[in-house]
Formats: sequence, structure tokens, C-alpha cells
Amino acid sequence: MTINSRERVLTALRHEQPDRVPRNFWAEPPTWNRLFEYVQHHDRNRLLDDLDIDIRMLEPVTPPEKKLENGWFRNFWGEQYLYRQTNWGPMREDTTGALAEAKNLEELLRFEWPTPDDFDYSGLNEQCQQWNERALLYGFADVWQRPSLVRGLQNMFVDMYEQPEWAHFLSRKFTDFYKEDYTRAMETTNGRIDLFLLISDLGSQKGALISKKMFQQFVAPYIKEMCDHIHSLGAKVLYHSCGNIQTFISGLIECGIDVLDPLQPVPGMEPEKLKTEFGNQLCFHGGIDMQYLLPQGTIEEVRTGVKRYCDILGENGGYILAPAHLFQPDVPPENILAVYDAAYKRQPKFMSNNS
Repeated sequence: MTINSRERVLTALRHEQPDRVPRNFWAEPPTWNRLFEYVQHHDRNRLLDDLDIDIRMLEPVTPPEKKLENGWFRNFWGEQYLYRQTNWGPMREDTTGALAEAKNLEELLRFEWPTPDDFDYSGLNEQCQQWNERALLYGFADVWQRPSLVRGLQNMFVDMYEQPEWAHFLSRKFTDFYKEDYTRAMETTNGRIDLFLLISDLGSQKGALISKKMFQQFVAPYIKEMCDHIHSLGAKVLYHSCGNIQTFISGLIECGIDVLDPLQPVPGMEPEKLKTEFGNQLCFHGGIDMQYLLPQGTIEEVRTGVKRYCDILGENGGYILAPAHLFQPDVPPENILAVYDAAYKRQPKFMSNNS
């Protein structure tokens, strides 16, 4: 029996075996440009359709970034960054956040914090109609890492120890904002959203960024609050953390996450280990190595790596194929296409043109 993309994703999320492993796609802007050059058009939807991607991301209109006098840019949260040029366009590089020099809590209180009133949700229904048969993902909620970008990661670590009320103030600001944001998005789309994204990077390649005690005190309560809220809206939680986070997975499950992303392939995060230890409690998203396999491997090596993850994590459902981070611009287009080509329903025109 043929099922559509949304049914395929929901089947996998129920830990049932779909007709094939569902898949998602996300990439940095320069990567899109490089792919467009390869496929000889600039139509995102056409490219995603040709790759038969099962998930689409809904996006409201958000406030534009501001260019500062020193050439940096600032977004509505106060994250500050500059752009480094690549052969295919500029890449964002984070710098010191707007509150990095704050000397007292009053400065945090006086900051011009955004509200969901700053977002325009009016286009979400049109996006839903356009992708009626796809699973829909919304959001960019972050309750710890993004506050640390505004405050400065080193400052955030110090705050958690010396002035914990600062860290809690920031996480509370972000949590309250995104609870309301997600509510408005779900109401606007009449309950159509299947997954909401929740982000907070907790690991480096070698291990945890913070202790379990700090996680339980400063991160877990806000993750749980977001998970509870998303579940109350009738959707699932796609939780993103880079790095080796094996020490936190059980705690994240207790908080209520449904899908773990991006499964950075470092020691301790092998798919066999993840499936054995957590496969009955979690679904998985990602895992295809962005550091070595995708930028440096051959097409056949990429296909072999993809097959491994699909065979192991996709057994009895519970897996969505995706890279272990956004596709980066140093990944050859042929390798990106190789991630998905084993499951094409049809031969995309650009494959025959460029093969």
C-alpha cells in the first residue's frame, strides 16, 4: 500500500515499520547555492520534491537583522555575528553577544527583548496547503544554548556558578517566548504541525559541556516545560544537541523528548549503541557523518554509511534519515544526492544530466 510522506513519518514516530525510512533535508545557505549550480535551477521545492524529502519546515516572517557600526550583525535576540565568504556565499560566524558585557541584572532586565508579536504568522496556512501531504516541522526554540550566545558561553558558565539567577532569567525569557510562539503557530495552522524543534547543544566531540548537576538545575527544567507544552499542543518534540551527549540521553527522555538529533557520530554515539539502549524510548534523526564521510568520502562510501544507519536505526521504525548537522558547503553535491538516491521513487532529471 502506498502512503504519503506525512503518514510515513508518523508511522516511523510510532515505532512502526514504514514502507521506507523517511528522510529530512537541511543545509546552510551556501550549500543550497552549490546544489543549485549543480542541478541547474534555483527552486527549493523542486529540489526537495526530486529528492522525495518527507518533511517540510514552516517559517513565519521574523524581524530583519541589524548591521552594527563595527560590521557585525545582530538578530532580534541579541545574538551577534559576522559573515565569512565561501565560494558559494557567506556563512555566519558567531561573535560576542549583546549582553556579554552586562555588569548587573538590571542590564538584562532593560534589554529590548522580543515578543511573538514581532513574528508574522499569516503565511503559515499557505505553506501548509502547499505541503499538504508532507510532515510539517516548525520552530527554532532554544532554552539554553541561544541564551548563552547572547550572554557569551563563558559568561553563562560563570553565571551558573556565581549568579544563577542570571542564567535562570535568560532561560525563562526564551522559554516563555517560544511557548507562546509555538502556541500561535499551532493555532494559526489549525493543529497541522507534526513536530516542533527544540535546541540546546550540550556536548563537545569528547563529552558533556556541563555536569549532570548543572544540567538538572539549569537546563532540564526548561526542556521539560517545553516538551510538556509541545505535547499539550498535540505534536512531537525533535530535540537537537550536537556532540557526545550520551550522559544526558536518559535525562532528556525523562524530560519528554520524542526524537533525538543529530546523532553526531563520535565514540559513545554509535547507532548500534543508541538503538540497543534507547530504541524503545526514542526515535532518531540524522547521524550521517558531516565531518569526514560526506565531505571526503566517495559516493559508494556515502551509500554504505547511509545503509548502515537505515538498517540499524530504521529497524521497526523510529528513524528519520538526515545528516549529522546541516549540510555544509564543502560537501560535494554528488555526495548529498547519494544520501537519498537509494530511495528515489523516480529518476530525477538532474541525476541523468550530471551522472
